[in-house]
Amino acid sequence: MDLPENESGGSQPPSATQTHFLRDVIFHGKLQILKSVAPEENTQCQQGLYFQDGKRRVDYILTYHIKKTSSSRRHTSRLRDNAFTRTLRRGREPPPPAPKDDAEVGSPHHSLDHHDDDKCLRREEFESNLMEMGLELERDEETKTPGVGFVKIHAPWSILCREAEFMKLKMPTKKVYEVKHNSGVMEKINAFISKLTDPLHPNLEENRTQKVKHLSYPFSREKQHLFDLSDKDSFFDSKTRSSLVFEVLKRTKCTKAKFSMGITSLLGSGVYLAAYPLHDGDVDGENVEPNDRKLMYEEWASYSVFYKYQPIGLIRKYFGEKIGLYFAWLGVYTQMLIPASLVGVIVFLYGCVTVDDDIPSMEICDQRKNITMCPLCDRVCSYWNLSTACGTARASHLFDNPATVFFSIFMSLWAAFFMEHWKRRQMRLNYEWDLTGFEDEEEALKDHPRAEYEFRVMQKSLKKDHKSQRPEKEKLTCRDRFPAYMTNLIMMLLMIGVTFAIVFGVILYRISTKAALAMSSNPMTRSNVRLTVKTTAAIINLVVILILDEVYGAVARWLTVLEVPKTDKSFEERLIFKTFILKFVNAFTPIIYIAFFRGRLGGRPGSYLYVFESYRMEECAHGGCLMELCIQLSITMLGKQLIQNNLFEIGVPKLKKLIRYIKSKRSSFQEEEYEKKLQRYETDHFLEPFVGLTPEYMEMIIQFGFVTLFVASFPLAPLFALLNNIIEIRLDAKKFVAELRRPDAARGKDIGIWYNILRGVAKVAVIVNAFVISFTSDFIPRLVYQYMYSPDGSMHGFVNHTLSYFNVSHFQNGTAPLEPFHLGFHVDICRYKDYREPPWSLTPYEISKEFWAVLAARLAFVIVFQNVVMLMSDVVDWIIPDIPKDISLQIHKEKILMMDLFMKEEQGKTRLEDSCKEKSTLTRSRSMSHTACKNY
Repeated sequence: MDLPENESGGSQPPSATQTHFLRDVIFHGKLQILKSVAPEENTQCQQGLYFQDGKRRVDYILTYHIKKTSSSRRHTSRLRDNAFTRTLRRGREPPPPAPKDDAEVGSPHHSLDHHDDDKCLRREEFESNLMEMGLELERDEETKTPGVGFVKIHAPWSILCREAEFMKLKMPTKKVYEVKHNSGVMEKINAFISKLTDPLHPNLEENRTQKVKHLSYPFSREKQHLFDLSDKDSFFDSKTRSSLVFEVLKRTKCTKAKFSMGITSLLGSGVYLAAYPLHDGDVDGENVEPNDRKLMYEEWASYSVFYKYQPIGLIRKYFGEKIGLYFAWLGVYTQMLIPASLVGVIVFLYGCVTVDDDIPSMEICDQRKNITMCPLCDRVCSYWNLSTACGTARASHLFDNPATVFFSIFMSLWAAFFMEHWKRRQMRLNYEWDLTGFEDEEEALKDHPRAEYEFRVMQKSLKKDHKSQRPEKEKLTCRDRFPAYMTNLIMMLLMIGVTFAIVFGVILYRISTKAALAMSSNPMTRSNVRLTVKTTAAIINLVVILILDEVYGAVARWLTVLEVPKTDKSFEERLIFKTFILKFVNAFTPIIYIAFFRGRLGGRPGSYLYVFESYRMEECAHGGCLMELCIQLSITMLGKQLIQNNLFEIGVPKLKKLIRYIKSKRSSFQEEEYEKKLQRYETDHFLEPFVGLTPEYMEMIIQFGFVTLFVASFPLAPLFALLNNIIEIRLDAKKFVAELRRPDAARGKDIGIWYNILRGVAKVAVIVNAFVISFTSDFIPRLVYQYMYSPDGSMHGFVNHTLSYFNVSHFQNGTAPLEPFHLGFHVDICRYKDYREPPWSLTPYEISKEFWAVLAARLAFVIVFQNVVMLMSDVVDWIIPDIPKDISLQIHKEKILMMDLFMKEEQGKTRLEDSCKEKSTLTRSRSMSHTACKNY
C-alpha cells in the first residue's frame, strides 16, 4: 500500500486522522465513506428501493444490531474492493475522517463487548466475501430505526446472468409460438363459459387468453442472443433478482463463523438480525405509485373481491412458485367444496323433510307406549320414560338417515375427483410457469446441507485425532442420531399419551357432572342434563385442542432440530410429519372415542363397568351416539376455524400493532405519520418474518379431515369449510401482502409431501365412514330388522326390538335408585338399549342371536362399502388423465420447436464458417495472383 508523499518526495507519517482511517479500513475491510446525494434529493432513494445513486436497485437487505453513541451522525457507506488503496494512490487530498462509531469500535476502549466484536468481525469478512462474489453493498447505520443497521445489496447484470446459469433458470426466448386451443364445439363451449365467468376474474392483463407463448430455455451466457435483452433492467423481475442474490448469500462462506454455510448460519448465530428482499412499494396512500404489491392488495387481498378468482399468475410472479402453488391448491379445494356443500345441504334438508315420517322417531315420541327405561346413573338417577328422548331422537334423524350413506359414498368419490382435478391443474401451472423440466434441478439442490448439520459435522471431526481427521468425509450416522431418535420416539408417545389422558379427563368430567346435575333440585336443570354436559364437554375439548396445537407445534420443531436433518427439504418433511401426527391425534381423538367406543364399554344394568370403582362408564342417548358425535365435530371444527384460523390471524397482528403503539407512546395517527417517513427497508423490517407454508397447509389438511373423515355424521361440514375458506383466502392474502416481509421466492413443481398426506386422509376417510355408518348409526340395525325380523317389512316395532329387559331386583347393592317411585308407580321391569336375553330366559342377560346377526351385517357392510368405494375411486383415477391432452400436445410442440431452433442455429453457424472459409480461400487466391502478376 502506497503512502502519500510530501513535497520533497519522501513519505511522511500519517496524521492522527489518517491513522484512525487506516485502522477503520483494516478492521472493516475495504470501506469507503461517500459524499453522495442525500435521500431527500432523490425520490427513488427516499423510498429506499435504490442505492444512493438512484440507479442501482436494492435486491436484498441484511440487518444487524448496532450500538450508537449520542454524538453519532448519519453516514451511508458503500463497500467496494480496494477503495482505500485507490483513494491513497490518487495522492494529494487527505482521506475523509473516519466515523466516530467505527473509530471507537477499533479503539482499545471500545464499548462493545467481546461477543459483539466477534459478530462485527464475522460481518465484515462475510460482506468482503460477498463483494468478491461480485455483489455491490451499501451500508446505512443512521436510520430512524434505533439500534439497527442495514446493508443494501445490489446484483449487477453479470452476476445475475452467472447465477441464473448456475440455477438453470428457464427464461423466455425471442421465439414465440401459437398456443393451440380447442377447436370446434369445445371452443364455443369454452368461449361461452368464459363470457359467463368474466365478472369473476380479477381486473388484470394476465387473465386475457394468451394466443402466443414465448419458448423458454435455461439461461446461458453463451446463448444470450436467444433472449430478448433489449431491456436488461426488467429481464429479471424483482422476485427473480432477490432469489438469485439469496443463492449467493447461502453459498458464500464465512471462515470466522466456523461454518461452511453462509447467511443461514450467520442468522442463527445472531451475526445478522434478519435477511429479506424488499416489497415493491406501498399498498395504500394518496401518492403511491402503481406496483404489483398494490395491485394484489386491490384485486386479491380485499374482502370486496371475495367472489373473484385469485390472480395466481401475479402471486407466482411476486412470491414465487411454492407460494403460488399453495394458493392455487387452496383455490381448487375451495371450488371443489361448492358441489360438496350443495349435496350436503340437500342431504340435511332431506332429513328435515322426512323427520315426521320416521317411524322409529314417532314410536319414541309416542307417550301412549309408556316405555320405562333403566336409570342412566347409579343411585341419584331414577327411571325415566322413553318419550322424554323425543327431541334427541328427532334431531338424530337429521344426521342418521339413508341419505347420509349416499353422502358418504359421494364424499369419497369427491375426494378422488379433487385429487385428480388438482393434479391436472398442477400440470397446467407447470406448463404455464415453465417448470416441466424441473426434476433434475430439484434433485441437484436437494443435497445442499443445512448450517446446523455442518456445525454438527465440524464438532464431530474436532473430537477425533488430528491425524485421522478428514472433515470432508465426515457425516452424521444413525449412531450419532440415535439419542435424538430415542428422544423423538419417547416424546411423541408421551405427547400422544397426554392427549389420551386429557380425553379420559373429559370423560370423567362428563360422568361426574351428569351425576351432579341429576341431583339438582331444579327440574329444568335435570331435564337438560345431557345437552348441558355434551356442550360444555365439547367446549372444554375445543379449548384443550387449541392450547395443545400450539404446544405440539413447538415440540415437533424442537424434536426435528434434535435430529439435525441434512437438507432443508428433509427438515421440512420430518417437521410436517411430526406436526401432522400430533395435531391429527389431538383434533380427532375425542371424536374417535365418541364414534367408536362410547356406549360400548358401559356394560349392562346390574353389571356396569366402573372407572376408579365409583364412576360408571357413560352411555349414548337412545337416538344413538351419532347426535353427540355431530355436536362434538361441529363445535371442534367451527371453533378451530373461527378462533384458531380466523380470530388469531386477525387479532394477533392487531394486538402486536397496539403494543407497538403503546411502547412508542404515539397515537395511531402519529404512528402512521412516522411510518410514512421511513425508508422501504425500514418499513419492511417492522413486518412479521415469513415462517413458511407449513401452518397454512396444516390447518387446511386438518379441515380436509373434518370434511371427509366423519362426514356421515355431519353433512354440513363442507358448507362450513367453504364459508371459512372464502374468508381464509382473503385473510392469507392480506397477511402475505401487507403484514409479512416478502418471502424468499422458492421454486417447486408440486405441493410436496402434502399431496401424499391428502391421499392418505382420503383413503382413511373411506374406512372411517364405513365404520361410522355400520357401528355408530342405526342404519344397519334398521336394515336387519326390516328384512329379517319385521312382520310386515316395515319399521314398526323397531324400537321395541332394540330394547332389552332388566329385572330391577337384580341391581347391585347400593346402585338402585334412591327414588324408585319417581314416575309415580312401582317399577319391576325396565328397558335398556342392547341385544340381550330377557331375565326370564334360560341364559338371562347373555348376548342374543339378534346381536350376532346385526354384527355380521355391520362387518359385511364395512367390507362391501370399503371395497366398492375404493374401486370407484381407482376407476376415477384411471379414467381422468393426470396431464390434460392440450397441455401434453403443447409440451411436445415446445420440444420440437426447441430442436428446430437449435438445428437452425447450428446450420447458421455452419454456413457462417463455410462463408468465412470461402472468403479466406478467395482472399488467399487473390493475394497469390497479385504476387504472381507483380513478379511477372
